[in-house]
Amino acid sequence: MDILSSLEPIVRELIAPAAAHTDSQAVYPRQALQALGSQGLLGLISAADVGGMGAGLPEAVQVVERIAQDCPCTAMVLTMHYCGVALIEPFAAEDTRRAIAQGRHITTLAVSETGSRSHIWAPTGTAAAQGPSAVLLNAHKSMITSAGEADSYVWISRASTGEGNTLWLVDSRLPGLQIPARFDGMGLRGNASSPIIAQDVAVPLSCRLGEDGRGEDVKARYLMPYFPTLIATTSVGLMQGVLRRALQHVAHTRFAENGSGLADLPTIRAYLAKAQLKADQARLLRDDAVQAVLAGRPDAKTRLLQCKAAAAEAALEVSDTAMRVCGGAAFRKDLGIERLFRDARAASVMAPTTDVIYDLLGKALCEAAA
Repeated sequence: MDILSSLEPIVRELIAPAAAHTDSQAVYPRQALQALGSQGLLGLISAADVGGMGAGLPEAVQVVERIAQDCPCTAMVLTMHYCGVALIEPFAAEDTRRAIAQGRHITTLAVSETGSRSHIWAPTGTAAAQGPSAVLLNAHKSMITSAGEADSYVWISRASTGEGNTLWLVDSRLPGLQIPARFDGMGLRGNASSPIIAQDVAVPLSCRLGEDGRGEDVKARYLMPYFPTLIATTSVGLMQGVLRRALQHVAHTRFAENGSGLADLPTIRAYLAKAQLKADQARLLRDDAVQAVLAGRPDAKTRLLQCKAAAAEAALEVSDTAMRVCGGAAFRKDLGIERLFRDARAASVMAPTTDVIYDLLGKALCEAAA
């Protein structure tokens, strides 16, 4: 499946030229998403029987990685859309699935909450039964990508009865949903990542995604392959983009007094070599995580967590190196390096944060050794 041939013109002619404006004005990349939808790429992982492309994780990785080289903000919006679709496809009504496949519906995840923060497996929001066919959702969500822009939210709450948590498909236009403050932050500025407050939002039981109380099982089966992998992929693509810009600057910048260039300095070359090594290591780990998922390997969950943490931390180092080797020029907006430097800061603090992942992986290592 040649995904990149239809994607490349969109990136080159629309996404890349708009990236600086998307960042400086905190503009949601609506035009980019519409263009992706027109090529069927919003329905990339939607099933063929509803008009989707019927692709999977490897193809989603290709798309997100290419976009992230020029606009990590758009890549992150698309990442959350694909994650939502992964949960919608097995459970939602055909009309919603068909709208996604046709590029007419954008979805996103609404899992992080003010009360539970990066512990996204422990929501504090509730779903109280309202008669035999609906629930009332109450929650304070934090930093939801595409807040107020997506057509739907894949929402997590405590179970309406018993233990565990439950997933819902929530229409973003329902009464009782509020966005108290629009995002105005350091990086990924156009992704409309804002809090959402739900006050007695009535949602039909037919919008439940899976069984009540089995949300973690559903997430493990359908979301887990996509969520950490595509966040890692955004970091991988970002590193390619920032290194490309740094190398172009280094290769074409010369000293007037003797004609030598930045590329003639051994320290600059060493910095770049180490940065490329870091980027390649993160990409190889990401690729192995994809293979672990496809092969059903027993270490797949570990690899997925590792690839998110490794790529997020590598992006911090690589973007910092790009700023160092390009010196004062890197602070200029036109080079694009400082924008990617700022964008790189997000992945390590996106739930589950790198520190939370380190704790989960360390706990598993200690338990295995006991």
